[in-house]
Amino acid sequence: MRLAVIGGSFNPVHIGHLALADDVRCSLGYDRVMLIPAHSPPHKELSQGASSRDRLNMLNLAAEGVPWLSVEACELEREGVSWTIDTLEYLLGKYSDIEGRPALVIGDDLAAGFSRWRRAEDIARIAEIILARRPPDGPEPVFGVGGPPPFPFPFTRLENPPLPISSSAVRERIRTGKSWRYLVPDSVYRYIEGHVLYDCCKA
Repeated sequence: MRLAVIGGSFNPVHIGHLALADDVRCSLGYDRVMLIPAHSPPHKELSQGASSRDRLNMLNLAAEGVPWLSVEACELEREGVSWTIDTLEYLLGKYSDIEGRPALVIGDDLAAGFSRWRRAEDIARIAEIILARRPPDGPEPVFGVGGPPPFPFPFTRLENPPLPISSSAVRERIRTGKSWRYLVPDSVYRYIEGHVLYDCCKA
């Protein structure tokens, strides 16, 4: 099994996350793409509005019925800060059928700071790194016209369409009563409404 991993807060999971996962599968030929919700990301503070259990439930709903997509709750179960190296080592110990090195998918907006990640050299040694395009409204990406990115480790560049969707934008649209119905999977939409997450009011 060729495995690719996408981590994040998924607060909430949206169609941009799923489109990225599908692009990794289709463009790079991975058998399974695994979504891993962070308990406590080391580089940002989690926004309120949904519990860890809610985030996990929404991911499971989004992956339901998709044979190549799975969800791993190891970081939520481990608690504490969600260090990527700990998760990769856990996956290698748990899944004996991984073929070669697992792939770690990160946005190109995170590439410039990757060398400061905990045990970055070990991450690059045990995982294939895939750098995906992110929408231009976030931090300045390290990829640009006119030269290679300042990334010190071997990587694969994913030429995915950077959909202008973010979890923070979805939360804000929910909070302010703007349209958000088709930014998340239908099952996730129903979960958010049913559990009144992110200050969502039932219609």
